[in-house]
Amino acid sequence: MLRCGLACERCRWILPLLLLSAIAFDIIALSGRGWLQSDTHIQTSSLWWRCWEEGGGTGSPEQGCESLMEYAWGRAAAATLFCGFIILVICFILSFFALCGPQMLVFLRVIGGLLALAAVFQIISLVIYPVKYTQTFNLHLNPGVTYIYNWAYGFGWAATIILIGCSFFFCCLPNYEDDLLGNAKPRYFYTSA
Repeated sequence: MLRCGLACERCRWILPLLLLSAIAFDIIALSGRGWLQSDTHIQTSSLWWRCWEEGGGTGSPEQGCESLMEYAWGRAAAATLFCGFIILVICFILSFFALCGPQMLVFLRVIGGLLALAAVFQIISLVIYPVKYTQTFNLHLNPGVTYIYNWAYGFGWAATIILIGCSFFFCCLPNYEDDLLGNAKPRYFYTSA
């Protein structure tokens, strides 16, 4: 980390900002309408419902939309993504306390482990949804229509990738405790012979 010029003092505030961006991406994924869309724009789906109107509708049954919460896999996908989001928010709050003082650095590996757990929850959700959606609604029956996993689904994956990276860094930061606290002596890469 230090050889690349990334000082630990700056790194201690970059990680909470990355977690904040992952929270924003998860909110977009949880509330976004664009999880799946047909190329003909006839069908649009979110994590919560499936709609047959162009533009996605509001998700109400009056507009011909069907709730995905009627299916066990739909509830499982929503619950695991939401659990990952809750763990992420908890880790975001804990990261400020852990990076503020020297006595709290012991919590960095705990935060890293929790972030890895949140990433596992989100991966499960992001795998369950397309597999079970395709099986339940037989998307392969009509070869003339192509279904695309869209922008909100992509934001869910972006948040998960950030979680994996941050969990790695939070687990490795205690190895650089002196650098984080500013107690380390400067290291020179060039020495005179």
